[in-house]
Amino acid sequence: MRIQSIETYPIAVPLHTPFKTALRTVTVAESIYVKVIGEDGTEGWGEAPPTVVITGESLTSIDHTIKKIITPVLIGKDITYREDLFEKLQGCCIGNTSAKAAVDIALHDLLGKIYQLPLYQLLGGSKSELETDYTVSVNDPEEMAEDAARYVSNGFKVLKVKVGKDTIEKDIERIQNIHKRVGEGVRIRLDANQGWSPKEAIYAIRKMEDHHLPIELVEQPVHAQNIEGMKQVTDHTYTPIMADESVFGPTDARRILETRSADLINIKLMKSGGIHRAVKINHLAEAYGVECMVGSMIETKLGITAAAHFAASQNNVTRVDFDAPLMLTDDPIDGGVQYDKSMLTFSKGFGLGIVNVNTEQTVKI
Repeated sequence: MRIQSIETYPIAVPLHTPFKTALRTVTVAESIYVKVIGEDGTEGWGEAPPTVVITGESLTSIDHTIKKIITPVLIGKDITYREDLFEKLQGCCIGNTSAKAAVDIALHDLLGKIYQLPLYQLLGGSKSELETDYTVSVNDPEEMAEDAARYVSNGFKVLKVKVGKDTIEKDIERIQNIHKRVGEGVRIRLDANQGWSPKEAIYAIRKMEDHHLPIELVEQPVHAQNIEGMKQVTDHTYTPIMADESVFGPTDARRILETRSADLINIKLMKSGGIHRAVKINHLAEAYGVECMVGSMIETKLGITAAAHFAASQNNVTRVDFDAPLMLTDDPIDGGVQYDKSMLTFSKGFGLGIVNVNTEQTVKI
């Protein structure tokens, strides 16, 4: 089957409460939805949120890249020649990983429908349900403790806590307050979003270890380009360190793995350029004996469904961070992943299992 057309739809969905990290504050989830249409009318859907502080992409740049750069390269191509198709997608421009990811996801959705398989089975088939954490935005310590207690009462057993803002002492106070409120049975993952220097990270993590705080891992403690600094943190702390913004593609992953600069890798489709390259990153990490987590940006259920299918297809993916749709005031997607507290399962259907996409919340760009 050949690709007949590619369409884009910019959308916006408000969040219930602001999402705050060391890098940014988000109040509205903006995205570009992409529809790839085959010559027989079959549709595949994808999504790309703009995350300027991480990928450097805006709504306008994503839309332009898809319409003016990616579409002319892919129109008329046979979708069943997968390796050639995804090579052309990745090679059509430098960077623009979210734009590529949206089209990559739509193509995978289309492939699942062609081969009449759910995408997680088409990609490998490892598990049929996933457990997500829930993110505690960075705020005053008492407010974060209140938020954490509420999420735990709502059925979440793993919390992803944002730190890396203000002082180290304030961050430690945040974690102590949260731990006191939620108790011993809750796992805590820290995400500094590049907010610490190597020395600050080592100091903070060792302090938390001395206080016996139940920290499962610390994500991206230092600047994304400071691989030597991250290795320093990894070598001088007991708590596992996870690389996130430092890894966009297989080349980045190989650098981290060869130097043993992190204990874990967080794969995000919007950084990797989509599922095709995400699979390569995961297989590379697996060869080095390094487990992966699959995370996300502030996305709607369309993008999260794609990430969940990828995560569920791979044995080496042992953790996921898919809470973003639970933060939104509306769900534009029928079908896709389904939430039961912290557990995610897949709707019946081929590809992403999406029944309907509501594009009525289209915005101008």
